[in-house]
Parts: sequence; structure tokens; C-alpha cells
Amino acid sequence: MTDAEKTPAHQGKARTRTRMPAAERRASILTAATEVFSETGYERGKVSDIARRVGVTEPVVFQNFGSKSALYQATLDHVTTAVTTLLTEAADSGRPVPDILAAFLDPAHMDRFHQRGAHGFLFADAAALAHDPALGEAARHIHQHFAEALAGLLHRGQLAGDIRGDISPRTAAWWLISLLAGRPLRGAVMPDRAVMEAELTDMALRSLLPSSGGLTPEPAAGDRPPGT
Repeated sequence: MTDAEKTPAHQGKARTRTRMPAAERRASILTAATEVFSETGYERGKVSDIARRVGVTEPVVFQNFGSKSALYQATLDHVTTAVTTLLTEAADSGRPVPDILAAFLDPAHMDRFHQRGAHGFLFADAAALAHDPALGEAARHIHQHFAEALAGLLHRGQLAGDIRGDISPRTAAWWLISLLAGRPLRGAVMPDRAVMEAELTDMALRSLLPSSGGLTPEPAAGDRPPGT
């Protein structure tokens, strides 16, 4: 039978696509949601746009995640896991913790990390929703997850002797997160932003190092104030 002789039923049968496995479908929706929410944020993100990128209808998205807010929460968990996994894998490779933090916190990297379409944009978007009745708990959870990962990284640095041992890894982790959270304010009002961001980052990193690794040295006897 030639193509011209095939009935519509034959042709339709030939074009039937293989059904995507449930896990693969869910993963593809999550990938598309990460792209959309990273570009628009939660409020402006549309489920229809997510469905369009996957090539499915909106009901399919809701069948997999239930609601837009549930999909956003799953996206936040996905992104947080991706970021913390990269940091952990870097430490597992034997790279010193101070080097990992220096690369991650580098101002140029942070600019890229927080621009639209990047994972950091989602962290900032979630922080703005911390008091939202439906999403506040999820927003708090991902920042706590990130803080735990940073604390674990800092503790590994302490065990290796690369991070000073007289600080709480948990407290230091939240301090670093606070440093990142202040970027929008500094970007809006701080003069000489590029220079000062670099200095702030350097100051933060040096304060985590053992005294022999870069903290301000004890002043020489002749430089000390009288009475010290």
C-alpha cells in the first residue's frame, strides 16, 4: 500500500507517538518550570507557558503537580538541590573549602547567578514570598536547606584546618546568606558597587580563615595603642 492509498486511520496510526514515562514527564515539566519561574518569578509565571515548553496541555501539568504553588515549591527544591550538590561535589573532589566559597561568592559569579533565567533569581523571588500564606513555608525551607549545606561545607573546612575552628558553621552560613540577601539594597544605593562588592566578599572570606590563613595579623609592638 502506497502512502497515497493509506486511509486516515492508517496515517493516524503511523503518527502515534510513544507515551512518555511518568517520571520522565514529571522531570520535563520541572525543567520547564525552572526556566519559566527563573525568568518571570512566581507571580508572573504562567502554567500555560510551562505546558507549552513541554508540549503538553495545562491539565497534564496539574495532573503531575496539583497546583501552580505546588509546582513552584517543587521547582525551589529542585534548584536548591542542584546548587548544593554542586558545592558538595566540589568539596568531594578535594578542592579546599575556601576556594569553593571564593568561586561561588565572587561578585561576577553572583551577578550571573542572580540575573533573570538563573537559579539565584529564584532564591531572591522566594525570599520576597517568605510571608506569603501559601508559599512562605517553602521559601523558608529552601533557605534553611541552603544554610545547612553551607554549614556542612564550613564544617568540612574546619576539619581540614582551612576554616577557623572558633566559629559556629551554622551561624557563619546564615551570615553568608545575609551577605547575599543584601545585594539588591547595595546594588541600588551603594557607590562604587563593583569595588565595594569585591572588598566585602574578600573581607567575608578572610574572616573565615584561620589566623595563619589571612586574618588581620596582630599589630607589632611599636604599632599597638598605648596600654596594650
